[in-house]
Amino acid sequence: MPNNPLAEVFGFPCNNLTKDSERYRKLKLCPFHNKVPNCTKDKADNPLGVCSVFHGDSTAITCPVRFRQDWLIAEDAAMFFFPEGTSWTSLTEVRLNDKKGNMAGNIDVVLVAYNSSGKVTDFGALEIQAVYISGNVRRPFEHYMQNPTERADMDWRKETNYPRPDYLSSSRKRLVPQLIYKGGILNAWKKKIAVALDEGFFATLPNLKKVDPKQADIVWLVYKLTLKEGKRLYSLKRSKTVYTLFNESLDRIVRPEVGSPNDFVETLQEKLDEKLEHNSLETKTIDVERLGEIGTV
Repeated sequence: MPNNPLAEVFGFPCNNLTKDSERYRKLKLCPFHNKVPNCTKDKADNPLGVCSVFHGDSTAITCPVRFRQDWLIAEDAAMFFFPEGTSWTSLTEVRLNDKKGNMAGNIDVVLVAYNSSGKVTDFGALEIQAVYISGNVRRPFEHYMQNPTERADMDWRKETNYPRPDYLSSSRKRLVPQLIYKGGILNAWKKKIAVALDEGFFATLPNLKKVDPKQADIVWLVYKLTLKEGKRLYSLKRSKTVYTLFNESLDRIVRPEVGSPNDFVETLQEKLDEKLEHNSLETKTIDVERLGEIGTV
């Protein structure tokens, strides 16, 4: 467990005390192509400027905007969506409706191919999956921001609710619903999907059956943060590309690995034993009380 759980704040490692990092912290700026110059995570007027946290010896990206560094994710997704030489651009936060006009959600990034007349010829959807946090990340963030120079190496390990990446909630509450609703519509349209996520998150998913890129309708773009040589800055790097089929992958992720029912029976037996023992104690207590009442008659 690292002393300081915060890997990046407003785009810079906590121990980066350069003039650039001081400016970004002071003005609460986002260097990763947010909609506006400032960070807007959690609250626009008081943003939670944590881009990533430590998880053991690695990092976990907690803000989806962090994946936009140099727009590498768009370039990687376009290689899967379109033939080489295609003219394309990216559109962010595009609303997707179902057949009845009900909102299925916003697509994080839609890559649009267009011809010489500016007409749309094709498109693909890029979903960005950051990681939820268990514990409290705002407390160490605010503590650090009060005095970054003195608290860059603060020891937060003994504090309550030390923040950690919650990969299980990230997949069940975020990834799965995105694939079911938005992904289901896109797949029915036979449009390709790309999912950008970090190494730690992808490692918690079930083993997905790989297919040839030409057969795939969904690609998993897996990234990691690496320290730039000679600089106290993290850089986003693609570490793995996994091509799969949409329905097979969704079924694999949604369907849990089934263990032995004997383990569940053991749990039931333990709870039953506790309940019967508790009821027995209550009965004995009542009997003793009644004997006491009889003795006073």
